Parts: sequence; C-alpha cells; structure tokens
Amino acid sequence: MASAGSMLLFLLLPLAASVFTQPQDTEFTFLLPAGRQECFYQPAVHNNSMEIEYQVIGGAGLDVDFSVRSPTGVLLIMERRRSDGMHTVEPTDTGDYMICFDNSFSTISEKLVFFELIFDSRGEDEEPDNWSEMVEPDELLDIKIEDIKESIENMKSRLERSIQMQTVLRAYEARDRNLQEGNLGRVNFWSAVNLGVLVAVAFIQVYMLKSLFEDKHKVRT
Repeated sequence: MASAGSMLLFLLLPLAASVFTQPQDTEFTFLLPAGRQECFYQPAVHNNSMEIEYQVIGGAGLDVDFSVRSPTGVLLIMERRRSDGMHTVEPTDTGDYMICFDNSFSTISEKLVFFELIFDSRGEDEEPDNWSEMVEPDELLDIKIEDIKESIENMKSRLERSIQMQTVLRAYEARDRNLQEGNLGRVNFWSAVNLGVLVAVAFIQVYMLKSLFEDKHKVRT
C-alpha cells in the first residue's frame, strides 16, 4: 500500500510542477496519417503569452486543418486547409490548451507537420531568473554592472530568437526539399513515359516504311 501511495505522489509531482512553473519552449515534428486527427495538450500558466507556429513540410497538397481550444473548451483558433500559420494567445489561462491538426479530409496522403511553441512571461511579480537581479542595489560594485547585465540579457534574447528563426528556416527548407523531390519524381516519370512513346512511334514508323517497299508478289519461273 505504501508503494502505491509513493507511486501516486511520484505521478502528481510533475503535474503540479507543470502547472506552477513557466512552460518551456517546444518544437516537434510528427507524421499525420490520412483520415486522422492528432491533438496535443500543452499546460500553461496564468497571464503568459503563447506563440504557436506550424508548417506542413511533407505530403500531397501541404495542407491540414488547425485548431486551438482553451482549458475551458473555448475554440480560440480554427483554420482549414492551410500549409502554415502563426498565432499568439495572450494572456493565457492556467490549464491545458488543446492543439489539434486534422487530416481527415485526405483519404490517401499522409502529412509531415512541424510546430513550435514559444512562451513569454508577462507577469511582473515573477522571481528573478539571474544572479544580478537577486543582488541588492547597495551591493553592486559599480554602475557599469547594470550595463553589462543589460548587454548580456540582450545578447541572450537575440541568441534565443536566432535559434528559433533557424528552426523555422530548417522547417521551410525541409518543406521545399520535399516539394522539389516530389516534382523531380514526377518529371522523371513523365519523361520516361514520353521517351517510351517516342521509341515505340519510331519503331512503328520504321516498320510501316519497310512494309511499303516489300515486294509481296512471288516470281514464277
């Protein structure tokens, strides 16, 4: 009985942590089968900003249906037959947001989907997340420390944004590459068909010309 209670506590601790802590930025690529819908549940805290960006990087048509529902079940975003999109939900409510990708309109083609979640805290009463904010003003050795702190924070935010942009560009590159490979396959196929038709026509023409000059009358001696 004690082991069961400890297991229950072990399962509840991550859930409680996800509710009261700042969610981490997430990126994910998955395969969406034909005629299926896939939903993901993302926990969020109160008064945050959540940015959602998605792209269909593979599959015929490069389109899916996209929707987002709030923790109370309210439909916030609904898009149909789109290849990409970017949306911001702010301020967020405490709870799990449901993010769905629907490919039920397609009966044959599966889709390769990439999406990214970026969170930005809007609260003013958050605890400091670096050492300089925890130091009392009278403990600062020089006013230049504030300038160094501001420069480091600006550099950090720009590096994080650069990483996010590179991830998005990689998704665009993957989508374009899949599209080019599909076009190349179709061009090669129809080129082979045309070549086969040309060769067949050439043989038929040679055969017909040869038959015109054949002497089918037998010479009797």
